[in-house]
Amino acid sequence: MQAKMFFKVLAAAGSLAGVWNGGAAEKTSFSFSFGTGAAAPARVQVSPTNRYSPEAGFGFEPGASLTAEADSCTSGKPFYFSVALPEDNYQVTVRLGGAAGGSTNTVKSELRRLMLERVSAAAGKFSTRTFAVNVRTPRIAGDGEVHLKDREKTTEIWNWDEKLTLEFNGTQPTVSTLEIKRADDLPTVYLLGDSTVCDQPKEPWNSWGQMLPRFFSPGVVIANHAESGETLKSSLGARRLDKVLSTMKKGDYLFVQFGHNDMKDRSTNLIATYKSNLKKFVARTKAQGGIPVLVTPMERKTGVDHNTLGDFPATVREVAKEENVALIDLHAMSRTFYNALGRQIDLAFQDGTHHNNYGSYELAKCIVEGIKQNKLGLARFLADDYQEFDPAHPDPVESFAMPASPGNVGARPLGD
Repeated sequence: MQAKMFFKVLAAAGSLAGVWNGGAAEKTSFSFSFGTGAAAPARVQVSPTNRYSPEAGFGFEPGASLTAEADSCTSGKPFYFSVALPEDNYQVTVRLGGAAGGSTNTVKSELRRLMLERVSAAAGKFSTRTFAVNVRTPRIAGDGEVHLKDREKTTEIWNWDEKLTLEFNGTQPTVSTLEIKRADDLPTVYLLGDSTVCDQPKEPWNSWGQMLPRFFSPGVVIANHAESGETLKSSLGARRLDKVLSTMKKGDYLFVQFGHNDMKDRSTNLIATYKSNLKKFVARTKAQGGIPVLVTPMERKTGVDHNTLGDFPATVREVAKEENVALIDLHAMSRTFYNALGRQIDLAFQDGTHHNNYGSYELAKCIVEGIKQNKLGLARFLADDYQEFDPAHPDPVESFAMPASPGNVGARPLGD
């Protein structure tokens, strides 16, 4: 419903390309106060009646049911708040909590990217947190745009639209103030991959790329450009790599993980083509001044005792060695993780390939450990509360809790 409403507004305004090519608001900093109390002079007051529209440029998304307190807006269920912003990186500071009662807050951005996890605030107390978010459009500066799939124009629109959308979730989520500032100098970690990496739009599906931002400080931003069903070849054809490189700065990172869909190709030179394309990703990233990091594809559920991905993991390892770039062996770490789960392995998966919130959360920690093992400069940006992780001793699944995002359960992701 939200996507349909969005496209109706765009149609009335002119054309989709017009919005993506500069129609979004050019203001890049905002300061909001929520509730009924008088806002500070520099802040915009927000009440539950403020609904998002392109004309207003900010507001709650449809479905929000909120109560206004003097110093906050609160709800007994999750809600979304959006702000129109041009494509860039932003630092977001939220003050959570309020006088009316205690709250436990989990914050996600755009399409279920985990930013803050279980931030508690007792009644009358506040907790202030800052995180970094990437906002993007399909446009490639001066050179066309990304060839989006139909689902990216509907269920995944919040990854590509003209605004930043924040999801406030948890037990009685409560927001008091919100500040947004452009941060185009932040180092960026770009992700390219398939459905096991991308921002999955609907519960209960999830990926390690969605969970990764939670484990980093606001000094770095994760820009997830992965998409369901993609291969190295199709990602090149859709100009996803072109899009990444068009905004990449010297010293930025590109994490690349493909294989699950690539192996479906029946070409006789499949591995040779895969290797050649992977080297293109490496070479073009280096030419842009970026730092490529190759990630072997994680195993499927049936791969606990044997390799189901053919020569693909080994080929990624070969390319990393030949090109002298960092390698995160998620294939090996995932098998260690699955074996450690034993009979509980089903509790990490949603089907034979794709993971749920718990599985992807643990795999994101594997990625973080790979960053540390490779001694990447990125490691200095890890969140203060990150604790060392051993895939052979995963977090107990019984103690894991992640509030589900609003909306209906989604269809199975593209790809196997």
